[in-house]
Amino acid sequence: MQPVDLALCLAVDVSASVDFAEFGLMIGGLAGAFREPDIARACAAGPRGAVAVAVVFWSSAQEVAVPWARLDGLAAATALADAIDNAPRLPQPGATALGPGMAAGLALLGRCPAEAGRLVLDVSGDGAHNQGRAPAPVRDLGVAAGVTLNALAVLNEEPDLLSHYEAEVIGGPGAFAMSCADYAAFAEAIRRKLRREIGGGGLVA
Repeated sequence: MQPVDLALCLAVDVSASVDFAEFGLMIGGLAGAFREPDIARACAAGPRGAVAVAVVFWSSAQEVAVPWARLDGLAAATALADAIDNAPRLPQPGATALGPGMAAGLALLGRCPAEAGRLVLDVSGDGAHNQGRAPAPVRDLGVAAGVTLNALAVLNEEPDLLSHYEAEVIGGPGAFAMSCADYAAFAEAIRRKLRREIGGGGLVA
């Protein structure tokens, strides 16, 4: 894979707190974001003309849902959107193992086949960590390796989740956390988040 401006790993919560309808809203929203022409243009706007994106689903276990793809315009971004739409829900619903999910995302970033100017782990979920390795030490390992970790908290079940993500998940240059009220609001929130991450961290509307 040719060099890219950004390697972005999307780590998505598929634990038992995410029901079938919520999973559909989340995955549909994520896929829809990559069909947006402005996001596709942003992917190709940097000096290397592309970003690399992969998706990992996490619960009690973790699975690579979509392998690394190089996005250099609308056609490639649409192909990624189709792959996200068609990704099976693996692993099975289980505990909210946030730390292991983050570790899986960092490991996937470490296997990115392209040299990248920036490394970003994008974590999204609706619950606080409750199984396995604690997230904060995993975050610290990522930051030490040059990764920026950002988060999107869905507040439908845990209204204080944003503060948990701010304290335990995010870190590195330009790191930020966002929230949305529920999965119906996820699509717009993830679009805003991706614009900010792909664009290099600037504030967006």
